Amino acid sequence: MILLAVFFLCFFSSYSASVKGHTTGLSLNNDRLYKLTYSTEVFLDRGKGQLQDSVGYRISSNVDVVLLWRNPDGDDDQLIQITITDVNVENVNQQRGEKSIFKGKNTPKIIGKENLEALQRPMLLHLIRGKVKEFYSYENEPVAIENLKRGLASLFQMQLSSGTTNEVDISGDCKVTYQAQQDKVVKIKALDMCKIERPGFTTASQVLGVTVKATSVTNYKIEDSFVTAVLAEETRAFVLNFLQSISGKIVSKQKLELKTTEAGPRMIPGKQVATVVKAMDSKYTAIPIVGQVFQSVCKGCPSLAEHWQSIRKHMQPDNLSNTEAARSFLAFIQHLRTAKREDILQILKTEKKEVLPQLVDAVTSAQTPDSLDAILDFLDFKSDSSVLLQERFLYACGFASHPDEELLRTLISKFKGSFGSNDIRESVMIIMGALVKKLCQTDGCKLKAVVEAKKLILGGLEKPEKKEDITMYLLALKNALLPEGIPLLLKYAEAGEGPVSHLAITTLQRYDVSFITDEVKKTLNRIYHQNRKVHEKTVRTTAAAVLLKNNPSYMDVKNILLSIGELPKEMNKYMLTIIQDILRFEMPASKMVRRVLKEMVAHNYDRFAKSGSSSAYTGYIERSPRAASTYSLDILYSGSGILRRSNLNIFQHIGKAELHGSQVVLEAQGLEGLIAATPDEGEENLDSYAGMSAILFDVQLRPVTFFSGYSDLMSKMLSASGDPISVVKGLILLIDHSQELQLQSGLKANMKVQGGLAIDISGAMEFSLWYRESKTRVKNRVAVVITSDITVDSSFVKAGLETRAESEAGLEFISTVQFSQYPFLVCMQMDRAEAPFRQFETKYERLSTGKGYVSQKRKESLIAGCELPLHQENSEMCNVVFAPPSETNSGGWF
Repeated sequence: MILLAVFFLCFFSSYSASVKGHTTGLSLNNDRLYKLTYSTEVFLDRGKGQLQDSVGYRISSNVDVVLLWRNPDGDDDQLIQITITDVNVENVNQQRGEKSIFKGKNTPKIIGKENLEALQRPMLLHLIRGKVKEFYSYENEPVAIENLKRGLASLFQMQLSSGTTNEVDISGDCKVTYQAQQDKVVKIKALDMCKIERPGFTTASQVLGVTVKATSVTNYKIEDSFVTAVLAEETRAFVLNFLQSISGKIVSKQKLELKTTEAGPRMIPGKQVATVVKAMDSKYTAIPIVGQVFQSVCKGCPSLAEHWQSIRKHMQPDNLSNTEAARSFLAFIQHLRTAKREDILQILKTEKKEVLPQLVDAVTSAQTPDSLDAILDFLDFKSDSSVLLQERFLYACGFASHPDEELLRTLISKFKGSFGSNDIRESVMIIMGALVKKLCQTDGCKLKAVVEAKKLILGGLEKPEKKEDITMYLLALKNALLPEGIPLLLKYAEAGEGPVSHLAITTLQRYDVSFITDEVKKTLNRIYHQNRKVHEKTVRTTAAAVLLKNNPSYMDVKNILLSIGELPKEMNKYMLTIIQDILRFEMPASKMVRRVLKEMVAHNYDRFAKSGSSSAYTGYIERSPRAASTYSLDILYSGSGILRRSNLNIFQHIGKAELHGSQVVLEAQGLEGLIAATPDEGEENLDSYAGMSAILFDVQLRPVTFFSGYSDLMSKMLSASGDPISVVKGLILLIDHSQELQLQSGLKANMKVQGGLAIDISGAMEFSLWYRESKTRVKNRVAVVITSDITVDSSFVKAGLETRAESEAGLEFISTVQFSQYPFLVCMQMDRAEAPFRQFETKYERLSTGKGYVSQKRKESLIAGCELPLHQENSEMCNVVFAPPSETNSGGWF
């Protein structure tokens, strides 16, 4: 015990001696003036790293550093003064020459006299053991100028020993790793872990999201416990996950070099640093060394009303298929995000009827408190005169890129109120489900509004007040995908009526494979094999599809295969094509299916030669090593040749992530009486019905009914115009990423990526008793625009890089069935229209005085139209043909 006590005494005495006698960070010699040169530069490009193609600027100066005070009780407690002198601003790209925005301008003209005076006022830095204790500057200096001083001061914070620690500097509270070697120290800052308050948001979807990477490395060369050279380099890069041509990179460098040392002022005596600071100048005040937010003033920017008037013509309904509409939509959202409630409301109240839906799309997509207040003041949910506008508001809420709790709370409040239209009441609940899912994806599942919404959805299914509400709550759950809702789905799937049972199973179909447990599979097997109850074909085939998608067991697959041949004729063919599609497309279940097919009882001619017109097919729209776009179409007919269900899906895959881009389901039932045909088993008493349901970007929308009941069918057949019915039409903010960055040099950077599209999905179902023919048509028209904008701002000069990609595309599916004879004739066709693809790049440098430089590039290509295969017999992927690109460059003054 005595030996242990002696050991600790020796350890602590030696530790104390090392701290008192040696420095752990930078240390200045007494009565010396250190003269250094300093520069910080920044350049922007698309990640190619070629300086000649970049834009940016360099701020250089001389720096004087002196030791004002050292704590007499310890060498590692110091107060130093840092003074910036001889400031100069120039292009980082020296090839700019005569086009340089700085040519012919002196520094006071570029920076501004007051800014320059503030920048050259000395700052004080209190260091303890190499770490910043306090940062002192003058009160009321411009924030942007203080940030530049913070960027320089942060370079003096370091340690001379290896290790990992947390430091607070201009970048925030950051995890920092030091690697020390004799006269060199390398400092690596984990920028992605820095804690600093900055406005921003991003899209939760990995497919539609943005990948951002940041690195920071600072190299110190040390001599006599002080720096002779410092080189810091920070990079910030982003790329849009599904379109990597939308990218950008910021490189920021700082360089500090010791030139000479001279005799300097004597140190100020004193035991307290506060006394020394006060003696220096009473105007000094301690301010955070963490970078602070500032906003540049926009000079000559149009008002919200002026901006709206300039783009209003592009928002006319007839122009929504053009990229100009989506481009104007994105630009207007940016303006709306800085607008006040009163200004937004004034435009809403004065706009004409035909443009109002597009205006509602934009105001809702802005997702600010002011825009939400304005649109809620404008819309009256108790009235049925503005149903279209209410629907557009709700759809925009469902597609919200970064919804907050307040938006969900608002919809909950509306749902508890009264409605002029029951369709709107249903849409409110359905969209609430979409918001619950998005908030849970961003760790918001425990928010009060989310908990309340979950109770409403699950409570509505447990004890529905009206039978008609079951469908509404199931659709909400189909969006929310709550794990605790699975037992309720199983109950409705097995015991519910046909449409309800089918909806419950399609909801299960959207859950991740981890939620499809053995208990779920047992229920689905009972439904498919009708162990307890006779089910409709649509219910049984969907149950089989869920089983085959989610790691089916050997017996699951075998029993499904053995059922083929015992099913109704068209269902036989449908299940057979499902199995063949799994094998051909190498889906996850294909290995298990091949194992089962080794048994002759499952794999024989009798089973695999079933005839019929029902079909299932999956193919690629686009494919690359890192991403793929797939489509699938399955069609189930009744035994009499009338369409029972068609299901068209489009998915976007990136790595293991996927996005359900769209789904259009056309359903019909109870139409056999029109042609004096016999209904299939379990479908003898079905009411006449036809309708369409859609999922768009992972959001289930409220289904649309073409007709319901025989009388409704006949009236619409007699008055039918053949015009398609719109399922969803409008402007959608699909990609939304905004990030404000504090560069360690003191400059402010912004990264913004937005994707908007004007979309029109419509469908039609036609019957001709005279020609004994039915035709279904689904038409998708999209104009998409994706923009990115990165800027670096010092308040007196700004550099930026803007990129844009845009296209107009169309996809149309037509299915025609002639049932005048048997077997009936089926013609299916899916066409992708020719699509132009345009890319633009703009780089610029601009002074706050207005003078600027801009360089522009443009690239065009053409994606050829084609007919996509829909049958096993014709499974070649359609070719994608690009026309030779044309490119133009221009640079000059603006």
